Amino acid sequence: MITRASSIASRSRLSHARMYERLLANDPTCDGVFFTGVLTTGIYCLPSCKARKPRSENVRFFRSVEEARAAGLRPCRKCHPDDFARGVDPVLESIEALVAEMRRDPAAFPDVRAVVRRSGFGTTRLFELCRLHYHATPAELLLRARIEAAKRLLFKSPRPVADVAFAVGFESLSAFHEQFRARQGLTPGAYRDLAAPGARTFTITLPPGCAWPEMHRALGRDPHSLTDRHDGTDYSAAVRLAGSPALVRVHFAGDEVHVETPSGAAGAAHAWLVRLLGLEQDAAGFTRLAHRLGLQRLVAGRAGLRGLQTHTPFDGILWAIVGQQITLSFAFQLKRRLTERFGTEVGDGLSCVPGVRELAAIEPGELKELQLSAGKAAYLVGAARAVAAGNFDPEAMPAMSATRVERTLRGVRGLGPWSVNYIMMRALGFADCVPLGDTGLTSGLQRLFQLEQRPDADATRQLMSPFAPFRSLATAHLWLFKNKSTP
Repeated sequence: MITRASSIASRSRLSHARMYERLLANDPTCDGVFFTGVLTTGIYCLPSCKARKPRSENVRFFRSVEEARAAGLRPCRKCHPDDFARGVDPVLESIEALVAEMRRDPAAFPDVRAVVRRSGFGTTRLFELCRLHYHATPAELLLRARIEAAKRLLFKSPRPVADVAFAVGFESLSAFHEQFRARQGLTPGAYRDLAAPGARTFTITLPPGCAWPEMHRALGRDPHSLTDRHDGTDYSAAVRLAGSPALVRVHFAGDEVHVETPSGAAGAAHAWLVRLLGLEQDAAGFTRLAHRLGLQRLVAGRAGLRGLQTHTPFDGILWAIVGQQITLSFAFQLKRRLTERFGTEVGDGLSCVPGVRELAAIEPGELKELQLSAGKAAYLVGAARAVAAGNFDPEAMPAMSATRVERTLRGVRGLGPWSVNYIMMRALGFADCVPLGDTGLTSGLQRLFQLEQRPDADATRQLMSPFAPFRSLATAHLWLFKNKSTP
């Protein structure tokens, strides 16, 4: 006989009422902190389970799945709490294996129906799982696989462009050119030229409707930066291309962007610029969604806005740690001090921010001298040492599933839910992130929906839900949304 007398509420800082509140909110941050048992069904779940919510009096909370089983309950088949407790996720692993297969041989999947058949899931379920774990549809994942496979062939093979197009699964040469240019800013032939020995210049074309003013403001938001410089038409940046410090010069001329790089670094510089400017983000898709939701005012005047990315994935981790809970101006100041003390000069008065190797080699006390708090200094050095030791690889994360990335980053000391989502959005390019607790986001939501006060985490999660699967772009727009009466 199951009783409610010995719930974990009496042995935890969380009361029964608080845990029930988290259950109603589907709070994923409580997964593993406690497990939810439903007495009327005899099932135990994760707090984030999307199953129908039970009444409070029918719920008992447990510290472990062992406790729940000992109480006579069985695991939920929807959220698989036992798999979570063991660190095993068969459904995620099957989706990751499917994506890896598409990337190895995209031509083996002539269309999305073939992807569905290979997955073993139904169409609707596969759609849900791809959105959940990769922030993309199966069709988008297949297209990305085709483009990446084509890029590899263009760089490494002398095969004609048409042969490359058909080898990766495109049905026509025109479709290949259109999709490739839309995402890479140049034609397949021009991309192949980047691999030429000594190649050091190239030109890309920006997508139609690109939000120019916002892009330029973002590039030049720290006028005293030691890592990059922007004057409206010319942008210079100290970046690491294939791990080596380099100076890249960019000139904006209408919808064309002319780039100059060190000799032989054109391919790496192109990849850096595409991710920096967010060229592969679906700005048009988000604009259509905003219009369907009746929120045209959110995108008015900046329908082509893309979220600019940090120079490298690790730069994003550095910035998330340094910028926590301080003003933007002080965060810029700390970044300049870090760069001046530990960065690498590349010319034109610019230096790369310290990378993994530099930060891993210093002691946290050296960072405290620059006015970083003891906690931030320890977190930053600790993260660098974890990467240097091979515990995780930020450079590999953009190709991983969002779920795997989130779980990995949450295991890094000093990175909480806000930091993890910020890094995934601003450094790794994931499309459906919500940095809960971000004051700019909550202020934007308050103005957009004319709320009396800024929303808390649960309200933020609920208000952002209709923007899925474009919540990263929604966040970028909300950061800029100044006037609730904007037409």
